[in-house]
Amino acid sequence: MKFKICFVFLINFHFYVFGQKFSVLRQDDDLTKFDSIENKNRYQELKRINLFQNTVLSLGGSWRFQAESFVNDAFDRTVRQDNFWSLNRFLAHAHLKTGDNFELFAELGSSLATGKNSISPVDKDRLYVNQLFARYKLNSNLDIAAGRRNMRFGSGRLADMREGPNVRRSFDFVGVNYQTKNFNAETFFSVPVQPQPEVFDNIFLKFGETFSGVYTTTKLSGTGNADLYLLYQKDNGAIYNSGLDNERRASVGVRHFGKYKKLTYDNEMVYQFGKFGDQSISAWTLSFNIERETNLFGKNVNLGLKTEAISGDKDAADKKMNTFDALYPRGAYFGRVARFGPANLIDFHPFINTSFNKWQVTFDYVAFWRYSLQDGVYGAAMTLDYPNLNDKRFIAHQIGTILGYQPNNFVSFELESNVIFPGNFLKFSNKGDTLYHFVFTSEIKF
Repeated sequence: MKFKICFVFLINFHFYVFGQKFSVLRQDDDLTKFDSIENKNRYQELKRINLFQNTVLSLGGSWRFQAESFVNDAFDRTVRQDNFWSLNRFLAHAHLKTGDNFELFAELGSSLATGKNSISPVDKDRLYVNQLFARYKLNSNLDIAAGRRNMRFGSGRLADMREGPNVRRSFDFVGVNYQTKNFNAETFFSVPVQPQPEVFDNIFLKFGETFSGVYTTTKLSGTGNADLYLLYQKDNGAIYNSGLDNERRASVGVRHFGKYKKLTYDNEMVYQFGKFGDQSISAWTLSFNIERETNLFGKNVNLGLKTEAISGDKDAADKKMNTFDALYPRGAYFGRVARFGPANLIDFHPFINTSFNKWQVTFDYVAFWRYSLQDGVYGAAMTLDYPNLNDKRFIAHQIGTILGYQPNNFVSFELESNVIFPGNFLKFSNKGDTLYHFVFTSEIKF
């Protein structure tokens, strides 16, 4: 315990005097400012190690601790449930760059769970290769890459590294990226890595499930951008309300995002087609996300509204699959409580957030309805958690708060709480008890 306290103190001291910024994906960290420092301290030397001419090595990592508690986890106070547990995630990386043309990135992870009886694949993985890939730049516009990485495209609606849960999502991939000043296009083929709980035992290169596509981003103006993409998923053994079968699903989408004066917007539309067994896929989603800076009670605050319509299956026997599949979304789609996933859903989500000094505060409310009364309600992992057992549409009310404190770029603390009040769909499915959720997160990056 004394060692941990000293370690945190030293990191706070050294990090406070040097304002480095970190990316969520650490291969994107900008370390160029270290070149201008003449007398580096020990930490700064580790961030920029000159091995030999034009070859630089950088070391770093993070430690995230979470304490989480649920009450009435399954909306039923009579069933046996875990009430409190803790999660630890350690990530350590090395980033080698040779000139401007070649880079090699390696990142090991260790995700541990204590006090939780029902362990899921996203909770525990003792030791694993989170990322290991090489990238080579053919010219100023074109590069190729291969290996294992965490992927995130656009808003993370259909492909995200799953930062919220304890174990990130990894893919073994090959890709080609083309980039100019106002345009970027990435073409890739990948196989999802299936996490396992022990040491270096993850399942990989099982081609029963693959993910590929083309994702482009175009800068339309000084503040406006557009994404256009085509993604393809092969999944042998997908499960929906209508059953289990092999799936071949293509997703074509467009996203418009940016900022106009004090208004920030991020709107997206996706249509899906393909085959699920002998059923034809026809599914879609439409999402609007707007946020405006304003002054309220003398404080600068952001008022926002998110709302989505996400299709569900109309008839299990009509040879058509209408359930939208978000593919590989972020695990905490509607907050860290993560009880409802983006399928067969209509949601209305106003929120307000503000910051003062080094504190951040967010309040939000979400109302959930079923889009189709012939389909069930899916979890964050796109599993059928709440089958279609009645003809009720309204699912639940959710109220959430987040209180965050970040003394510097290296250390952060966050307390999130959520309360979900079941609606008629859950009540008539014998899940009528109010759910309470609390999670405290602390993280150190270096």
